Amino acid sequence: MTRQHGALFVNRRTALSLALWLGCPQSTWAQGQPTRQFPRNALRGVIEFAEPPEVRLNGSPYRLSPGIRIRNTNNMVVLSGTMSGTKASVHYTLDNSGQLKDIWVLRDEELAKKPWPKTPQQAQEWEFDTGNQTWTRP
Repeated sequence: MTRQHGALFVNRRTALSLALWLGCPQSTWAQGQPTRQFPRNALRGVIEFAEPPEVRLNGSPYRLSPGIRIRNTNNMVVLSGTMSGTKASVHYTLDNSGQLKDIWVLRDEELAKKPWPKTPQQAQEWEFDTGNQTWTRP
């Protein structure tokens, strides 16, 4: 009987935790998310996902690299097929052949950090503060 009581207690506690987690507003949860660190070569753009590996980045056609890593706003890796038909503001990096290597779908607070380079030339000319994740024009 103690065993059943213990299992019942665990199930109630699990159910309560789940109810609290589901009831928590997303904005409250998002405030607790850690700041993502983007590499210096990450550029900003708008991407439209089509059928993988095809996408449109800033209105131009691009291909996803075979080892693409797409991270959603929760920083979870998602499959390119799940993004088909969506459009998002992103930070991205390119591989040596010009294909998209890394994509981060931006949160509102990340999108608010301006300026952010949109071209490799801007990234070379501007100064990047890695700790604050901010760019400064010369």
